[in-house]
Amino acid sequence: MNRIIATILFLFITVASAMAQPPASKEQQDLERERQQLKKELDQAQRMLDENRKTTKENLSTLSHINRKLNIQENMVANINREINLMDNNIYKSQRDVNKLQLLLDTLKQEYAKSMVYAYKTRSNSDFLNFIFSSSSFNDAIKRINYLKSYRNYREMQGENILRTQVLLKTRIEELSGTKKKKNEVLQVQSKEADALQTQQEEKNRIVAELKAKGKELNNQIAAKKKQMAKVNNAITAAINRAMKEARDAAAKAAKAAANNTAGTNSPTTKPTGKPKKTDAPAKPQTSVLLATEADVTLNSNFERNKGNLPWPVGSGYLLLHYGLNTLGNGVDVNSEGISIGCDIGTSVKAIFDGEVLLVNNYDDIQLVVIKHGRYFTGYSNISGVSVKKGEIVRVGQVIGRAAANLDGVGTVELKISKENTDINPQLWLKRR
Repeated sequence: MNRIIATILFLFITVASAMAQPPASKEQQDLERERQQLKKELDQAQRMLDENRKTTKENLSTLSHINRKLNIQENMVANINREINLMDNNIYKSQRDVNKLQLLLDTLKQEYAKSMVYAYKTRSNSDFLNFIFSSSSFNDAIKRINYLKSYRNYREMQGENILRTQVLLKTRIEELSGTKKKKNEVLQVQSKEADALQTQQEEKNRIVAELKAKGKELNNQIAAKKKQMAKVNNAITAAINRAMKEARDAAAKAAKAAANNTAGTNSPTTKPTGKPKKTDAPAKPQTSVLLATEADVTLNSNFERNKGNLPWPVGSGYLLLHYGLNTLGNGVDVNSEGISIGCDIGTSVKAIFDGEVLLVNNYDDIQLVVIKHGRYFTGYSNISGVSVKKGEIVRVGQVIGRAAANLDGVGTVELKISKENTDINPQLWLKRR
């Protein structure tokens, strides 16, 4: 019975320990990949910040760059904290396995010592012969011989189990030591990144204070930005309203023509007989006037199905202003009905989905392109060198222009998405980066 219990206990601990400590968990690998991506984004943010400072003085774009870098730095610290928590969990599991293995090893040694003492006491050949020949029958003698063989095998197994447990215990202790060493290294990285985060926060506060000290200049920058955004939004809204009016007029004209055709087929001398028959047919559901054809319905449906999977209009862009209220710091707020994407000046701007060019417009030496996708509209502003024209059918990924410099001299593309007259958040429709 002791042999069975020891064997089962050994196998249970061995399997449990092997499962508890995989070579490298998927979560650890995901954290490492995320950290490498954050490092790339941090390098890019620093490069764009340096380039911005080379060409312009401290302005709202500088503050946007600082905010972006600060957000990335915060994500980096959060990533490291998650890794530390994971390591703490692994250290706990490793220590628990070490304790269990140590307990198992002590038990195996005690059982082995007992068997060795018994073997010593019964080491005489005459004892073995007396044990066999004192059998009551031949079958009993055979059973006693098999018992002695099993007992010898049991002692050998005990020794092997002790050796295997010692090896496994040594491995777990080394893993535990390695994890603790790695944690110390990560803690040093955490301290370094936390210092960098503090430095970024101080730099942001300095820039905000410097901009606020300028007073009128800062207010002028914010006012100019809001004026430009309002001009673009009004142009997009007017284009959408115009498209809806044209669709309604076309629908009304088609309905009138159909009614005239129906009236023309009836003879003027024919008098209706009886009361008109009632019909139980349900009325057709009301749909948008912008979905007048099957092609429009299909395009609209395809656009909706691609929510969260639409490509970005520029290949290597990054958010300068997100959708909604942007709090840049210390009372400096900018409300955006779309998103501002920073990039290199001259970067190709591409259509994010198939559609028809509804508007190409110029304002303040900057161009605006609006594309219709059924009931949905995408507006691309702060671009130059537009290569499409009104009424043209464009495909997803087709270049429609180039990124231009914004009011602060920074390469920027403004993207707005609307469902008829309702603005929607572009970040929910574009692929995650």
